[in-house]
Amino acid sequence: MKNTTPKKKIVYDIILGAALLLIALSVFIFVECTRTGGELVTVELDGEEIGRYPLDTDIRLPLKDGKNVLVIEDGKAYMESADCPDKVCVRTGKISRVGEQIVCLPNRVFIRVVGEGDEILPIN
Repeated sequence: MKNTTPKKKIVYDIILGAALLLIALSVFIFVECTRTGGELVTVELDGEEIGRYPLDTDIRLPLKDGKNVLVIEDGKAYMESADCPDKVCVRTGKISRVGEQIVCLPNRVFIRVVGEGDEILPIN
């Protein structure tokens, strides 16, 4: 008598893996398609909001006495330069959609994209 159970397990594992991959892909596409473009960028230094700047206005904004430089142009914001050792904030790239953020932990700089009526919860 031949045992076919291992082959059935492999087939079921492949079907389960494909189904999980399809679900994950569907969720990713849904989130990306429903996320809207932001209108404002909030800038926080040391936990305090210092300003809100519209994404449709080009500006170059030195922060922390020039340690960080935030640039807003063409409807996107990015950290042009920073004096922190790892430069994660610079490598984050351009942000423009609600919920995206740039964080520079060594200099305690937080940049977030929000909509016009969005309420900001403070980071403590």
